[in-house]
Amino acid sequence: MRRGRVIEEGAARALLAAPREAYTRALVDALPRRGPPPIPRAPSEPLLRAEALTVDFAGRRRFFTRGRAVQAVRGVDLAVHAGEAVALVGGSGSGKTTLGRAMLRLVEPSGGRILFRGQDISRTRGPGLLPFRLACQIVFQDPYSSLDPRMRVAQIVDEPLRLVPGLSTVERLHRVDAMLDAVGLAGFGARHPHALSGGQRQRVAIARALVRRPDFIMADEPVSALDMTIQKQILTLLRDLQKAHGLACLFISHDLAAVGEIADRVVVMQHGQVVEEGGRDQVFDAPRHAYTRALLDAAPRLESQGGRQSPAGK
Repeated sequence: MRRGRVIEEGAARALLAAPREAYTRALVDALPRRGPPPIPRAPSEPLLRAEALTVDFAGRRRFFTRGRAVQAVRGVDLAVHAGEAVALVGGSGSGKTTLGRAMLRLVEPSGGRILFRGQDISRTRGPGLLPFRLACQIVFQDPYSSLDPRMRVAQIVDEPLRLVPGLSTVERLHRVDAMLDAVGLAGFGARHPHALSGGQRQRVAIARALVRRPDFIMADEPVSALDMTIQKQILTLLRDLQKAHGLACLFISHDLAAVGEIADRVVVMQHGQVVEEGGRDQVFDAPRHAYTRALLDAAPRLESQGGRQSPAGK
């Protein structure tokens, strides 16, 4: 369907293998596909590292008792280097979002260490944590709830610039306009979030995260709620902006096809632990752990003229 009309129909295999309508072809072409092999990186000190990181949540309080505590992250080691895109994958409840938030100190770890540029920030409080806060940003999963509906787009993107010292109002406006142009939203600054589509809102969230020119960005399921054509636009945008600005990126997702398009390295979590880690092609083509193989086997597959092919495939 498109614009309220059925434009094409037929047997699933035949239609997906040889769509007649341009819009149908665009939908099929928008399926994420594995990008070129990542460029090997010279050994370097990680920008952000978690060492034996543990996160415990207290059990639910009842009238006179409290339920059992839950260990969401269990002694995880994870490093992200400058300019690298690391994908953190796993099923629901695997602990991947909790780990990402703990690395950004949005969730307090129960044990282990977090190092930023080699400095332990695990117990840092107050003003001492500000440089880390300013250097690391997040794109939340839901673009509908992560934007203030009372603010205009330009105000939302401008908000992180309030703490940039020595930046005049004119310079802030110029940077906001340049960032909106970079994410394909030039001229949208006066609009409110309710006047935007889901993909446009996610672009605003990305612009807000990048306008400070951070060193590290965590994207938590940034395309899970978007249709295929918009998803492709957002993945392309993230990849292009990462290359342009040299960002380190932690890409949290359960969508292995999207991971295949953007990631340099893949980390697989199950029950709060890392069960496999390696280069993208290594993990996808020769998974060692049974859980990784199960995730890959469960990924949707599309039959092509060359046979059955995963969207994460080449």
